[in-house]
Amino acid sequence: MNNVFNIKNLDLFYDDFQALKNIDLDVEKNKVTALIGPSGCGKSTFIRCLNRMNDLIPSCKIEGNIQYHKEDIYDDNYDVIGLRTDVGMVFQSPNPFPMSIYDNVAYGPRCAGNKNKDKLDKIVENSLKKAALYDEVKDRMNDSAMGLSGGQQQRLCIARAIAMEPEVILMDEPTSALDPIATLKIEELINDLKENYTIVIVTHSMQQAARISDKTAFFLMGELIEVDETDKIFTQPSNQKTEDYITGRFG
Repeated sequence: MNNVFNIKNLDLFYDDFQALKNIDLDVEKNKVTALIGPSGCGKSTFIRCLNRMNDLIPSCKIEGNIQYHKEDIYDDNYDVIGLRTDVGMVFQSPNPFPMSIYDNVAYGPRCAGNKNKDKLDKIVENSLKKAALYDEVKDRMNDSAMGLSGGQQQRLCIARAIAMEPEVILMDEPTSALDPIATLKIEELINDLKENYTIVIVTHSMQQAARISDKTAFFLMGELIEVDETDKIFTQPSNQKTEDYITGRFG
């Protein structure tokens, strides 16, 4: 089994409040792992551990071990910038920069020192194609990204992440602000992307998890109750709490 992340005994505290409790989870390469559970159960907190976004919160303290390709990402000497290049992130609400469509996608490579116009053109085109957006925007590359629809903006944010050539893409409820048609496009895109990327997605929709993921992890009150193949989680969960959540008895 080819794991990208191995997480063991992960605890996370905000001051005295423990948000994650003893999490053990492996993330498999080129698979979609969905995190489900009620609001406030620790799903978003957990994926922010994988690219050390929680470092930005002063009250946050992390214990345990998160290995990315068998290296401890919380080691004092670990290259956090490199980690965030390898592990891209797409947020709940589309957050394009207030600049052109082209410049949004070229932003990361430019910051990384790529100034060659031909290379940037290629990166932008390829990233937009991989995000299934190129055909819709190819004639308006210099237009403001703010003029795109919500669904297009979210695909632009995915293209922006892809432009950095990550291995992993973290998605924190990427369709919660979108209408059903835009949601379907993002779901189809996720299905295509897993050939080349490892995806971890937080979703508030169990139907979405069932449709797009290979593995599903059920979180409750900061604990990982169960993780397994998605089909098994939704048809034969091992834990009664999982079954109660999936059948709507609570949550």
